[in-house]
Amino acid sequence: MITRTLQLYRNAYEGLSKDVWLLSLILLINRSGTMVLPFMSLYLTSELNFTLAQAGWVMSAFGLGSVGGSLLGGRLTDKIGAFRVMFWALFLSVFGFIALLWMQTFWSVCVTIFLTSLVAESFRPASFAAIADCAAPENRARAIALVRVAINLGMAIGPAIGGFLAANSGFHYLFILDGITCFIAAVFMKIIFARYFGRAARKAQKEKNIQQVDEPVTYPLKDRSYLFFLLLVFFNAIAFFQIFSTEPVFLRDEFALDESQIGMLMAFNCLLIVVTEMPLIYWIEKHLTQLQIVTIGTFLIGLAYALLVWLPPSWGSAFISMFFLSVGEMASLPFLSTIALNRTNEHNRGRYMALFTMTYSISHIVAPNMGLQLAQGFGYQMMWYVIVGFSLLACLGFGLMKSLKD
Repeated sequence: MITRTLQLYRNAYEGLSKDVWLLSLILLINRSGTMVLPFMSLYLTSELNFTLAQAGWVMSAFGLGSVGGSLLGGRLTDKIGAFRVMFWALFLSVFGFIALLWMQTFWSVCVTIFLTSLVAESFRPASFAAIADCAAPENRARAIALVRVAINLGMAIGPAIGGFLAANSGFHYLFILDGITCFIAAVFMKIIFARYFGRAARKAQKEKNIQQVDEPVTYPLKDRSYLFFLLLVFFNAIAFFQIFSTEPVFLRDEFALDESQIGMLMAFNCLLIVVTEMPLIYWIEKHLTQLQIVTIGTFLIGLAYALLVWLPPSWGSAFISMFFLSVGEMASLPFLSTIALNRTNEHNRGRYMALFTMTYSISHIVAPNMGLQLAQGFGYQMMWYVIVGFSLLACLGFGLMKSLKD
């Protein structure tokens, strides 16, 4: 049994290029300082005394910046290459996180977090394009999973430290450490990563600019199947992103958990992904189609939130809910990205992935505001039932889809 398990892990990680591993290392460095976003709603309501509604609008400003960042990053990726976009997104993010330290009023926080998100989120479509350049098509799901493992390993560190600092030393250190890790990741990319992927990426971009297009260039806005797929991704994201906005406040208000306990729950989510996502994906993609996998994952996300209503308020109930949410995340998010990436070619990858990441960005606008506004106006129970409804709609849609290639 132990030998078979070890072999499963070995098979899951074999065959991935050095570039994918280096990109994952950069994201590990960066995400180890992810402390601001998971605790932003708590910071706004407890430190700045914003109402739940105001906190929702601030989180939506982050999402609005994400929309612009996704479009900007996708457009720039097709023009100047993924490497340059990723570097400048990391480097310029430093100034945004530090600036948030000095913002105290509602409008100043909204404007600053919008600009910070605009810069930081331009990284995402570029990183997907980089994965496509680094990994063979048959390895893309595992390459995306490896990147996610690195992100979640970093986020297992970041929120745990962030929760401890927020509970014992105040929220201000969260912004400083987030900025520092962005700077370190940018420097690492410039010095180390450029020697490997950077040169290859610039050469590929140069060849791409001079070669004649030999396959049709489709546009995502004219791809109806892809647009319907993105609508379902949006419903899935509306539900999933409650983990960063409404759920922390709910766990504090209804389950009586403090910031440190909430941070540990988020760390559990990340650690479970780190330990199990790669072998899970390696095994599950041999038995199910990608659309079947995301259907199951989306259902589990909805089930996780339903358990917050059905189970009695306690640390154990929160733990059980987070377990199902984590499994649903592992089953859906990597394959949603892979389905979108497989729809592209080298001439339209930036635009397709820009629209894909923009879908998540729009959900960053809608999800926190919807959740917090519903919680304030109708109570947490009604809010969770609405969120579960979005999961079920997405689950039904994925189950019915047949047209996108797996």
